[in-house]
Amino acid sequence: MQTQPPWQTVPAAITLLPGDIHVWRAGLDVDPAALNLFRQTLAPDELARAERFVSPIHRDRYVAGRGILRALLARYLCGLPNQFSFRLNEYGKPALATGSVSVDLRFNLSHSQGMALYAFTLGREVGVDVEFIRPLGRDLRLAERFFSPQEVKGLRALSPSALAEAFFHCWTRKEAYIKARGAGLSIGLSSFSVSLAADTLTHLPIIGHDGPEAGRWWLRALSPDEGYVGAVSAEGADWGLKLWLWK
Repeated sequence: MQTQPPWQTVPAAITLLPGDIHVWRAGLDVDPAALNLFRQTLAPDELARAERFVSPIHRDRYVAGRGILRALLARYLCGLPNQFSFRLNEYGKPALATGSVSVDLRFNLSHSQGMALYAFTLGREVGVDVEFIRPLGRDLRLAERFFSPQEVKGLRALSPSALAEAFFHCWTRKEAYIKARGAGLSIGLSSFSVSLAADTLTHLPIIGHDGPEAGRWWLRALSPDEGYVGAVSAEGADWGLKLWLWK
């Protein structure tokens, strides 16, 4: 399997260029002092949502996830973490509130277990997804329900030892694409196909079965850490990828 470029520790100065996509990897299980600092940057609606979590670990991971997002936005926009406001489109995709900043910065985020991925770009939509690989056995009912016939056929051809990783490669790529489009599950997951290849070096195509739209978007697979897979998707193939570690 080919190996992706390494996740890098961020230098003192970081610049996001128009042709770049930056993806950050962050752990959400932070110490109490950091959690308290993050909580102080959240808006009232975020704090209210945090309190609705029954599980303390889920509540704390939500606070950390939102706090890290605000800290990253502050870094790119030279502001303070508590100054940003957000809006959601009709399918729930987050964006910076209209008129709140002068730069056309767009972002997306995903989390699984104690890991989060954040994607940032300028002037183009982006989607990112991460999943912890869970055992599947030979159960393909979920794939048969949501994936395209081509994808299901590809999964059936795999050995049991390779099946779970390939399934989550497929899942994260499909999720990253529909998140980039910003239309959620109004885009049927079986209406397009993605590669199952574990290739993290090249742009991967999206093959649509219901029109030309999918052909305008491309994917890169991500290998965030042992036991996880991920993907990032954006319009066009003229973008470069940089991978950063949140510390």
